[in-house]
Order: sequence, then structure tokens, then C-alpha cells
Amino acid sequence: MSRRIFVKIALAALASTLMRSGANAQGTNTAERASMSLVDVDLPPPSAMRGGWAALAAVLAARGWGRDVYAEPNQWLYHDGGGNWASLRFVESNKILLVGHDREYSETYFRKAAEYFGEEETDLLKGAPDWWGSKLDPRPFGEWIGFVYGWDGRRWQRAEYDVQDGFEQVGLLKACSLTNIELLKEYVADAPGLCGMPPSDEALRALVSADAQITPEMLQRVIPGWDVEAGVAAARKFLEMRV
Repeated sequence: MSRRIFVKIALAALASTLMRSGANAQGTNTAERASMSLVDVDLPPPSAMRGGWAALAAVLAARGWGRDVYAEPNQWLYHDGGGNWASLRFVESNKILLVGHDREYSETYFRKAAEYFGEEETDLLKGAPDWWGSKLDPRPFGEWIGFVYGWDGRRWQRAEYDVQDGFEQVGLLKACSLTNIELLKEYVADAPGLCGMPPSDEALRALVSADAQITPEMLQRVIPGWDVEAGVAAARKFLEMRV
């Protein structure tokens, strides 16, 4: 091989490498710019929500109210009984959506809601990566979506907007016993086997700390007289997805 041909081949290889590097850098910069246009949301990671979410699901399933709070293979669902709801939806590893709506306090009007109510649309996906646009069906609990938050394995983020989206009023953090155990305490209070004597806070916290690995003995302590087997099964479904 002549020196001239060798130099041409080397230069071509270098140019190809530079083009690939430039494309990768451009892709990274685009993702970084999109991330910079989003707003960080101060919420606990999905893993911290699981214990309380599963504990509440166990109690409700045990008393026969298992269609308000439960887990499916690709999502966790919460409904407060008054039309307000939230759902954690698993897209891929470290790609999780938190969506929901509050009937009174969600002042965002997303997609069909804007047309229906004659309001200016709030783009809940503005600046978000493409995967946020998946799994946005408001069923089974509602017609509209008031908030869309994305978890990328490190932080929660949302699109930038100034109106109230209703997340706080939905009460998911309280339902997951992340603020206190008062809601859980309310739901177990009328278990027939308690005879009017509430279970100890220690027993209730143990349900949450079990992180969905609730045993029949643990649940029996707080809801005697209800269907313990159904409650344990409901809690264990929250273990089907890695968080």
C-alpha cells in the first residue's frame, strides 16, 4: 500500500469518528436542553412510595374495597373515592410516570380537557422526553389528566407552568403514609375484631415498613375480622415491578 493511499484511509477513518462523536454530542446536548426546560419536583422516589401504597391497598382489599387502591403489572393506582386519582406507570427501567387529576383543584387543561372546557391548553409534555407521552390514558378513574411527572432514576420533573395542577390535593403522599399514618388509621378503625379499640401505631407502621411484603400475622393485628388473605395478596402485587 502506498503512503498516499494509507494517509487517505486514515483521514477518512478520522472524519467518520468525528462525525459520530458530533452526532452523539448533539443528541446529548438536545437531551440536556430538554431537561433544563423542565421543573424539578420535590417528591420521594417510587421506592419510598411502595410501602405505604401497598399497606393501604392491603387494608382496603381486606375490607372488600379493592378497586380503589391496587397494583397491576405495569402500574399502581390510587383513587380517593371522590373522583380524584393518581397512577404510577412503569414505562421502562428508570422511566416512570406519575399522572393524575383532582376534580376541584387541577387548573391545568390538557389535550381534550382544554377543548371540552373551552380553556387554554396547558402543555404537560412541554420540553419532556418522548417517553413521557406514553401511557397517558386517564382510565380507569377519570376523563382528564391534570399532572404528568416523570422519574428518570434520579429525580422527578414536570413541564413548566404557573397554574395549580392538583397533585397536592389528590393526597397521594398522605395515602402512602409518607406524611403520617392517619389515613391508614381511619380505614382500619372499624374492623370488627378490634371491638372499638384501634390498633397500635407500631402495628400500622409495621405494615408500611414491610414494603409490600406484608404477612398474614402483620395484617391480622390491624384488621381482625376482615379478609386477611385478600389483603396480603393485594400488597404482594406491588412487588411485581422493580423500583
